[in-house]
Amino acid sequence: MSLLSHSGEKAPRPPQLSLTAPEDVVRRQEALAAARLKMQEELNAQVERHKEKLRQLEEEKRRRKIEMWDSLQEGKSYRGHARKPQEEDNPSPSTSSSLPKRPADRKPLRGGGYNPLSGEGGGACTWRPGRRGPSAGG
Repeated sequence: MSLLSHSGEKAPRPPQLSLTAPEDVVRRQEALAAARLKMQEELNAQVERHKEKLRQLEEEKRRRKIEMWDSLQEGKSYRGHARKPQEEDNPSPSTSSSLPKRPADRKPLRGGGYNPLSGEGGGACTWRPGRRGPSAGG
């Protein structure tokens, strides 16, 4: 059977059988309120954890600042104080540097007379002045 009858009117719908009872509405609202309360409590707990973490970081920062001040008062330098933890972690001889040394028998990469500002020294890249006049003709 079609929804439209021959006269063009809609066919009558059957009455809805599943009407929501007031008890169901109240029960659903209470469950929603309980879920909101639970989520708010979790959020409050996260905020407290974050605040405690920030307090600990501030305390650590303040402690380091006091230690640096004390070491400066004792005559130690700031840089020496900052490098101490690295030396404790990696006990290596102080003669080694961070840059590797090149052997003396190797030839230099460029000749001694190389000057990049002079325009000499071979190479296809040279500076050339632009054309005279305005950049866009008209």
